[in-house]
Amino acid sequence: MSTPRSVTLERLAYTLTAPVLAVAPNLYPDSPVNAVVQLAGAAGIGGLLLAARPETTGAGRKILRWSPLVLAAAIDTAAGHTTGFGPYGLDGLLAAGWAVAGWLVMPFSRHTRRRHRPALAAPAPAPQLQPAPAPEPSPAQPDDGADDLTRSARLMWERAGNPARTHIVTATPHPGAQHDLTLLLRAAEAGRPITGLSEAAVGAAFGIPETDVTCASVTRQHGRQGGPGWLEVHLTPDANARRRKAPTPQERWTDRVGSPKGGAPGSELVHRTRDDIRGVTFYRAKMADPTETPRIDLAKVCRGLGLPEDDSCVFVLIDGTEFLISAFDEPPLSAIFPATRELLTPDAKGMYVCGFTITGQPVKTMVYQHDKNAPAHGLTLGVSRSGKTQFFAIHMAAQSLDGEVVWLSTVRKDEKTTVLGRYIDRQGSNALWMARSLRAAQALCEIRAEMPWPHDGQPHDYKPGDPRCPYRQLNVYADEFMTAAQDSDFGEFIQQDGDDLTVTGLKYGIGFNPAGQSPFAHNGFSTEMKDNLRQNSRPVIFNMGSPSATRKAAEGTMENAYDVPTIPARYSRTEGSAIERAMRGEADLENGVSTGGVAVIVLDNGRAVLMRSLYADFDTDLATLFPDDVNRLTDHEISELTKRGLWFDWNEPVRPGEFWPEPDEDDDGGSRPRGKGAKGGAKAGGKSGSSRSEPQIKSPRQALEAIKSLSSI
Repeated sequence: MSTPRSVTLERLAYTLTAPVLAVAPNLYPDSPVNAVVQLAGAAGIGGLLLAARPETTGAGRKILRWSPLVLAAAIDTAAGHTTGFGPYGLDGLLAAGWAVAGWLVMPFSRHTRRRHRPALAAPAPAPQLQPAPAPEPSPAQPDDGADDLTRSARLMWERAGNPARTHIVTATPHPGAQHDLTLLLRAAEAGRPITGLSEAAVGAAFGIPETDVTCASVTRQHGRQGGPGWLEVHLTPDANARRRKAPTPQERWTDRVGSPKGGAPGSELVHRTRDDIRGVTFYRAKMADPTETPRIDLAKVCRGLGLPEDDSCVFVLIDGTEFLISAFDEPPLSAIFPATRELLTPDAKGMYVCGFTITGQPVKTMVYQHDKNAPAHGLTLGVSRSGKTQFFAIHMAAQSLDGEVVWLSTVRKDEKTTVLGRYIDRQGSNALWMARSLRAAQALCEIRAEMPWPHDGQPHDYKPGDPRCPYRQLNVYADEFMTAAQDSDFGEFIQQDGDDLTVTGLKYGIGFNPAGQSPFAHNGFSTEMKDNLRQNSRPVIFNMGSPSATRKAAEGTMENAYDVPTIPARYSRTEGSAIERAMRGEADLENGVSTGGVAVIVLDNGRAVLMRSLYADFDTDLATLFPDDVNRLTDHEISELTKRGLWFDWNEPVRPGEFWPEPDEDDDGGSRPRGKGAKGGAKAGGKSGSSRSEPQIKSPRQALEAIKSLSSI
């Protein structure tokens, strides 16, 4: 065994420095050599203090590393304070002892790094080739009969320094893959958990990217321990290369949709189904954690799945922790579903089919509430030409087929409402007509409260479907209710009677069905009215002008803000690239199919569903949808309304004293105008004011005098 060169040089330095330490302080006390030795000793003392700290590891090795410098400075100081070379040549003896200690004790170079192994000289060539002896198994890793793959993996693992102080127990190859395998690791020391092992350390040991490394915990099995002291590592470079090029639907969903930055984070694909007949692909997914709520960004989901971002062909349906993505080849709601008498005839529970969803499922709404034993209100919202009147037609037909009476009032006359007037009891087209119909319905509540039932001669609350009931259910429609409620002459009566009817009408078999373009209080809907309509109907929201307005209107009719589907302005397929058309200077594509008749209906559980309502063709005869005979009030109800002066042709001009007291002449002979002031007095018990003109206030003194006169001071 040869001595390393660093050791030889260090021992030579000890030999040459020893005479200097003995001679320099005695012959040349002020020599710079002494200053250099003292500075080296001070540096050595600093190193000793740092090495002696409690939190420092390898303190003994570091102290031994700095000790030659400290001892040299001590010998130099002692030699400088003795007379001559000291008694018995003490200075020379100390220097010689210092050099011998450097020769015999481990030299400085042996402690520069941990676990240093001296280099060996190359052995002389053997006279003849001999087979190398088999390596003996180390005590830390005894020969356990491992296969070649496991032994090769262990060699690579040991070459990397056994990351995180772990040992490879087994290496199992993946079938059909050349480089994929699974490693079973355990801690090198028994009872110690595996900590600090990263995917990057494993990837560096085997020369693969860290993205191809996955660590998993090990459960306890028969004959093998588990827990924190064990770890399973999957190396999948081949599988990941194939996954990036041609992923399966499950892998694509996991990587691009269910990832933390995907369109539905935390979700996993249950299955993918293709229906070629209907031209639709279904992606059914669920949340991996059943306590989480799906958070879906539909545009991100489309990009992750490679689908066109088209809100007319891609839809989402959420049901608890599960959801369904439906990707159609063509817009499913662009189809027309004609209304028929079979679909519109209510069943025993008052339900009938009013439209179909994107998946072809029938959607039902009610003409009365079977579970509450009461009529049903109705709330229909949407902008002009969105399909409200079409929905009115099928809803009125269903109510008429159930034997109910229908009144319809609108702010302005149009063709469709005039046609509907032929098949219902009464119809009118101005704010005065609406005010009279609501006032008559209010009076019917009082009349029906006193109507005796034939079986016992006593009045009872309305019970839908009860053949003993002496009157029919009445449904009062008010189209453009918000506009009528803001009318300067009759808006106050319309608003108040509408509020009262939503509260008291259900008990007496009267349902109120307002329609308009906003469900909020500042546009005519009071909070009390909206709450009663929401709880006793299935609100139907057509296009409100923009997806955000539609969503806001739907959420305003729901108890909780569930996800609301989007209704675009038109169904227009996304074709080609807008960027390429802009670069070529070409015009954008034309609009597609109108979304008139597409609506969001809020079901009883608060879930919003997108549907296409049934189509009633006003250009043909609607008699196929309505019953042969028009349902009307009973003779008793008409006579009672006539006694109250409420049953006549509601298209007549305002009768004297009908809504407010007749104007009288003031003291100067002029007539007092009829308006909101007079209405307020008649409606709310207001006093008829004096004809004296109010004083004009032009200064602070006049204002003070006016206040004193009002307060009788």
